[in-house]
Amino acid sequence: MLHAERGPPARSVQEIRVTSTPTPVRSRDLAELAARLEAELGPDAVTSAVVAQETGGEERFAGDRSGSAAAGTRFLVVLPQDTAGVQAALRLAHATGTPVVPRGAGSGLSGGAIPVDGGIVLGLERLTAVREIDVLDEVAVVEAGVITADLSAALAPHGFFYAPDPASARLSTIGGNIATNAGGLHCAKYGVTRESVLALEAVLADGTLLRTGHRSLKGVTGLDLTQLLIGSEGTLAVVTAATVRIRPLPVARRTVLARFASVEAAAGGVNAISRSPVRPAATELMDAGTLTDIDASTGSLLAEGASAILLVELDGYGVDEQVCDLTTALVGAGGTVREIPDEDEAEHLWELRRSGRGFSPEVLRLGEDIAVPKSRLAEIFTALTEIGERHGVQTSALAHAGDGNLHPCLALPREEAGEGIEDGVLPAPILAAADELVRAALDLGGTISGEHGIGTAKHHWLDLELSPASRALQQRLKSALDPDHLLNPGKAL
Repeated sequence: MLHAERGPPARSVQEIRVTSTPTPVRSRDLAELAARLEAELGPDAVTSAVVAQETGGEERFAGDRSGSAAAGTRFLVVLPQDTAGVQAALRLAHATGTPVVPRGAGSGLSGGAIPVDGGIVLGLERLTAVREIDVLDEVAVVEAGVITADLSAALAPHGFFYAPDPASARLSTIGGNIATNAGGLHCAKYGVTRESVLALEAVLADGTLLRTGHRSLKGVTGLDLTQLLIGSEGTLAVVTAATVRIRPLPVARRTVLARFASVEAAAGGVNAISRSPVRPAATELMDAGTLTDIDASTGSLLAEGASAILLVELDGYGVDEQVCDLTTALVGAGGTVREIPDEDEAEHLWELRRSGRGFSPEVLRLGEDIAVPKSRLAEIFTALTEIGERHGVQTSALAHAGDGNLHPCLALPREEAGEGIEDGVLPAPILAAADELVRAALDLGGTISGEHGIGTAKHHWLDLELSPASRALQQRLKSALDPDHLLNPGKAL
């Protein structure tokens, strides 16, 4: 049984509204800065905003899917049309000592896009050009505001696709994915975002244009600044465009569904796949609580008495042979296996996995993001159940099982949470359970965040994973690229 020592419970996590009092800022200063920005970028590119009960059309810039800034937070929304506009905005921010929060589509789950009082929210949503598609070199050059799914749609007529596919692919942007090193369902075979990014166009805090990386697949000249910027959550530079790898559309795809009597048995199925010659494009594990949530929300019948499901996608040549080997492995692990040859049914199952989880307003929930070595999946699922029972919290989880990334859900009915719970603030049992779960993941050789990033939501856990020497070095790197610490202050690092 895993039972780590517990420190102070988490405070700022998914679905928690930031409640700190903003530092006072004079409206005149923002007005003056707005006027200067309008002169550089045009009046339609700059809007002032105050986060309060009513924020009108600018409410979407007040935060991300994890929460929003405190009431009374004042900031400018700046929406450049191109890289030159980003440079102009950052030059002015640097000259005036104004903090800048880069923003993609606001689909983040860790508080990385929450505004800073007296600062600028620098939105990249107008940088939407697919500048180039080169099928011979198998690369595309795309701007940061391109929606992830739109890139694959643009590539499809050429017979290619973009492999990284977070569940938010229809909403999230390439720039946002780069900022958090986003993952997704196909990571097990094709890797996370960093495996698909060859080069970057980025703007430093003082407005300097920086180009990193190579168009070629190989290149070892100098330090790898491309990889340094990926996953840095806008704290080192603002990415405006990227050269990404594209891949040929598979000649065939096939979905296989395997039911197991327990989530631990399903995790054993994942180990069986690892021992087999098959390498699926996606391997998703859904436990009983997740299946119940999906059925209740969509009217599906996924559960059908099973305690866990593995949903597997195979692709490429020899898909029939892959199905045969996969079936042998999963049946040997105790699974009941069904091949899904009908493409419409298969797509429906994958859509249920992506977006079928329902959330009742009568239940307080925290969605988490941890990862462990995939061979330890059974142990972290067991730990999740034990932690939930210990704290009186309902638990469920789905996982990108092919790479050990879990998205647990910790829940408590409002009626059980007691009185005095502020709007947007989660009760102590959920927070304590989340803290213990994160520590359990670390004990198993895992990490506090598999793909959502640190932002503000996980900032208080950094010392659990990173040594003092590592954190100090990262701060020195931050100071080298952003001496005044103006880019996304208080996030990630």
